Amino acid sequence: RRGLLQERLGAERSRKATIGGLPAVIDGSPGGTSDGPRPRRRPLDPAERVPVRWRGAPGPARGAPSMTANDGGRQPGGAVVERTRGETVTPKLYRVLLLNDDYTTMEFVVAVLEEVFRKTPAEAFRLMMQIHTEGRAVCGVYTYEVAETKVDTVRRLAERGGYPLQAAIEGDG
Repeated sequence: RRGLLQERLGAERSRKATIGGLPAVIDGSPGGTSDGPRPRRRPLDPAERVPVRWRGAPGPARGAPSMTANDGGRQPGGAVVERTRGETVTPKLYRVLLLNDDYTTMEFVVAVLEEVFRKTPAEAFRLMMQIHTEGRAVCGVYTYEVAETKVDTVRRLAERGGYPLQAAIEGDG
């Protein structure tokens, strides 16, 4: 009886010991299924390996020699080609200003500075006093898109709170 059971298990394992039609090597490593150890693919022979090219990917067709200098930085003769990188251009920065008015409360200005511009309470109070005494203060320096978003957020918060607080963008330079 024991021999018959082992024979059936051996036949079952040999049937499951293929992955995608390829023969697999069974090792006794942990992590197998309840049917036994997990089958492991045998390493491919270098002659069996085929270069993989994803559908729609740019580049030469399978097996075709590359004739471009951008293919891994090598030319067909094996010489290395240096790639030149364009200089990174720093985007132009803009200052976001808050303008003084006679109706917006100091507490609201401090809250806007803390929430929109991420200032500490001490920094927000200092800027609020500068807005109150000098008429305006620079709240931050950002790229144009970010500065535009900050100004829009301040205007929406002021409108929702019923205050005429104004924010402006000024070129940094």
